Amino acid sequence: MPDAVSAPSGPVLPIGLADAAGRNRRLRQLLAGPELLLAPGAFDCVTARLVDASGFKALYITGAGISMSALGAPDVAALSFGEIIDRIRRICDVVSIPVIADGDTGYGGPLNVIRTVREYERAGVSAIQIEDQEWPKKCGHEPGRKLVSTTDMQMRIRAAVEARRDPDFVVIARTDARAGEGLAAAIGRARAYREAGADVIFVESPQSEAELEDVGRAFPEVPLLANMVEGGKTPILPAERLQELGFRLAIYPNAMTRLIAKAGMEMLASLKETGSTNAVAGSMYSHGKLWELFDNATWRALEDRYLRVETPAKG
Repeated sequence: MPDAVSAPSGPVLPIGLADAAGRNRRLRQLLAGPELLLAPGAFDCVTARLVDASGFKALYITGAGISMSALGAPDVAALSFGEIIDRIRRICDVVSIPVIADGDTGYGGPLNVIRTVREYERAGVSAIQIEDQEWPKKCGHEPGRKLVSTTDMQMRIRAAVEARRDPDFVVIARTDARAGEGLAAAIGRARAYREAGADVIFVESPQSEAELEDVGRAFPEVPLLANMVEGGKTPILPAERLQELGFRLAIYPNAMTRLIAKAGMEMLASLKETGSTNAVAGSMYSHGKLWELFDNATWRALEDRYLRVETPAKG
């Protein structure tokens, strides 16, 4: 038998923030609280850690952002479930706040919905969003969306609700009916999805403040989600106004994606023109500051702790 390595005293330092305990319950409490919950979008570990470090109480994993960053494609349902869940696991592992994740259509029939919910919950997600589009789905602010029947979507919601292990895990039902069937039809579908067990209702792409008000009036006691898409179909309203209209949650799926893309292009243009990044260095994190965002000191301390372990000398 080889000699055992003596265990160093003291607790093992954590890697990242991967402590999911209580996040589902915390999200439930936030949705029931007095203030509108703001959830900026993230698509990878960098953007997720930025949201967490900025003091937001929840984040939203954007399917469009994952598609663009992982595949270089718009939100056209080209990603596989395996690719999506891998990215979701990584994001959940590096944040301390509740994670709301885009679940598209659930990726198939009721058995697929069950598996999707189980995998999302196991990955650390606190809320899943499921929509009533056919597969392959489209972005909610792009043309060409086709819907399943109300009955089929109710089946998706029932399967999702019954599949969750933790009753605090939140199921969000999204309807895309506004674009093709009108707001009244969208509200009617949303009521049916609420009856099927959805915890939060998401009417996609209302086209005016008045329509947002109509949605809020239709669901006075139901948590409602507002999707704030810059340049999309729905007007961007201040948080205070959305709260007045009855919304409990507002997501900003690709605000950071758009900003990063524009800032990146501006930096590259400056580098190409001047041959240096000096002109834009003041807009960047320093090397040390960026590494600090990802717990560099913790990682180094953990490594040093084990490098200091001494193996007892053999007799």
